[in-house]
Amino acid sequence: MPVSAPFFKYITLMQIGDTPAQIKSKSPLAVVGEWTEMIKLEHTVFALPFALSGLILASPQLPSLSTVFFTILAFVGARSAAMTLNRLIDSRIDAANPRTKDRAIPAGRIKPGLALVFAILSFGLMLFAASKLPPICLMLSPIAVFWLSFYSFTKRFTWLCHIVLGIALGGAALGGWVAASGSITGIAPWLLALAVTTWVAGFDIIYACQDYDFDKETKVFSIPARFGIARALLISRVLHVMTVACLMWLGAALHLGIFYGLGFAAVAVMLFYEHSLVKADDLSKINAAFFNVNGVVSIACFFTILLDRLVRI
Repeated sequence: MPVSAPFFKYITLMQIGDTPAQIKSKSPLAVVGEWTEMIKLEHTVFALPFALSGLILASPQLPSLSTVFFTILAFVGARSAAMTLNRLIDSRIDAANPRTKDRAIPAGRIKPGLALVFAILSFGLMLFAASKLPPICLMLSPIAVFWLSFYSFTKRFTWLCHIVLGIALGGAALGGWVAASGSITGIAPWLLALAVTTWVAGFDIIYACQDYDFDKETKVFSIPARFGIARALLISRVLHVMTVACLMWLGAALHLGIFYGLGFAAVAVMLFYEHSLVKADDLSKINAAFFNVNGVVSIACFFTILLDRLVRI
């Protein structure tokens, strides 16, 4: 017997925890929007291009469609699980923070139990995809699961939490490399991972500056809370200088061509521009610095690496 649209709508929304009175005002599309907002689907632009960059750089030719598909699937599963766990683990902190109190879990729009199930299923998707790639991918998967789960606890005991997050996304670049080559030999994959690690840690420090007062008051650990906003921005600049240095070294190590050089120059300019937007006494442009600029950085890197590979085939 076919399932009617109203019935599907009712069941979908009841899973989220709404009352029957609330169901009339929502649609399945709104529910999907709630979940994609919780896992910040749009932030995939930060790390997926670097995972695909690792895939391309490690392949003698262009990787097969199967390898690309299962790499993306593993990435989607890992990132969805990590973001959901982050929101779940931090729900009490988010509820107390005026900036984050309206997020789906602290606001009660998504139930914690359902979020946990979603995270477990997402990790399952990652493991399934890893099993379709070289054996080392599945062998290393427990490390990825641990690190992605561990990150959300670090702000409770260390201001190095930004570095831990950076390592998690740097691992995505390594994951792409391993998916294509089945190994992590030589210095190149580690240069790519270090570039991503320092880049992510740097912009995460900038983002954390907007919670400086809250973090100080509630004893949440962060570099801005530990060192102050001005010094935190300086640390972020140093990390991004390291990003540029690693990308330059990577290009030299792999003898990459003019397109990579253009992409590298664009990344350096965009990171400089990012830091020009944010000052210790003016954080009003943090969102532009965080999302717009860093989205361009990752996409520029990927397409210039892809073009460099295409002209060499």
